[in-house]
Parts: sequence; structure tokens; C-alpha cells
Amino acid sequence: MSDEGNILVAVVTGHHPYDVIGFTRAFRSIAGAECFVMSMEDWNLAPKVVRQAYDVVVFYNMHMALPPEKNPPGLESGIRGMIHDLGETTQGIVVLHHAILAFPDSEAWTDIVGIRDRGFGYYLAQVVTYDVADPSHPIAAGVSSWTMPDETYTMADAGEGCRVILTTRHEPSMRTIGWTRTYRNSRVFCFQCGHDDGAYSNPSFREVLARGVRWCGGRI
Repeated sequence: MSDEGNILVAVVTGHHPYDVIGFTRAFRSIAGAECFVMSMEDWNLAPKVVRQAYDVVVFYNMHMALPPEKNPPGLESGIRGMIHDLGETTQGIVVLHHAILAFPDSEAWTDIVGIRDRGFGYYLAQVVTYDVADPSHPIAAGVSSWTMPDETYTMADAGEGCRVILTTRHEPSMRTIGWTRTYRNSRVFCFQCGHDDGAYSNPSFREVLARGVRWCGGRI
């Protein structure tokens, strides 16, 4: 945690293009947070003690294959080791948009996300209305239904052990859009939204993202 008391957030990207300017602005808009956007490769090069110094890690990557068991020279733990280390501390975990689809062969990632069958379809440029299913959850407090353009996924909904807080009735789309769960010692927030600046610049998306980061970091 920083000396100023701001929540420290690692934002990990990779293996999927995105609007860097809009994406970065969305994270810079989170009051009381210092957000550092980095590639998965840079994240994995950091020693474990450095990775675990962040209060929250946001995953926005879409790596579909796990690397071989043997790590390349210079990597302390590699991606497999990084996944294994998640939940070891109370560091919060946010799984954003296409990161829900990442590492389909990883049982640990499946446990983090809370969806056993992560086979998917995707639909670009949908205009979707999102509803609050659980207004009592701190992430949804004060949030109203909103409509915005975004990419949707057709896949299984959040399963056992998940607390669903955002939903949609849009077709085609999965029904569960935002949900929380616990993975080992970590709070987890999964948020299906966030393909491009149609979402990044939306005030309701930003509010939910900010509250999700704060909740995962134990601030609300």
C-alpha cells in the first residue's frame, strides 16, 4: 500500500487488443487508487513479493494456452506459478471482460472465475441494458440499470459459490454480468463488461469498476 493510503492496483493485460487511451483513462478515474497497467509478461517477471505488494490485481488478458511446465530463463515463477500464487494472501482479484475466458485448461482459473464450462461465443457492438440483481452488495450500492454498447458472451452463467449482482436479459448474452466470490483468501469480482471505449467511458461502467476494485481491496 502506498504512503498516501491509496489502494495499489496492478492491471494486467495481454493477448488481446484494446483501446489503450480509453482503458487507461477508465482506471485513472478511480478515486483513491493508483493503477499501474502492465503486460502479463512484465507482471510475471516481477518477483512474487513485488506482485503481492499490490492490494488488488485486475486481469484483462486473454491468454488461451498455459506455457510449458518448465519456465523460460529469467522467469522466477512464470504464468503457472503466478496462477498458483493467487489467493495466497488477501490481495483482491478482479477478472474483467475477456479475462473470464482466459486459460480454459487451468482448474485454478476456472475456480477463480466460478464457471465450470467456459466455452463461449461472442457478439460485437451489442446495445445492452444491465440490471442490478443485488442492490444490497457494496459494489452495486447506488447503481441503477444502464444501457451501453459492448461485446457480449454466450456461455454458462456464474455457478455455485457466486453472488450475482448484475444481470441482463439481452439476447444474445449470458445472463450473469457481474458476480463476486471467494478464492482461497481473496475477494474476487468478475465483470463481463469492458470491450472498448463504449464501455470504458460510460459513467456506470466506471462506477461499478471502481467499486469492484475498492471492494476487492477491502475498502468498502
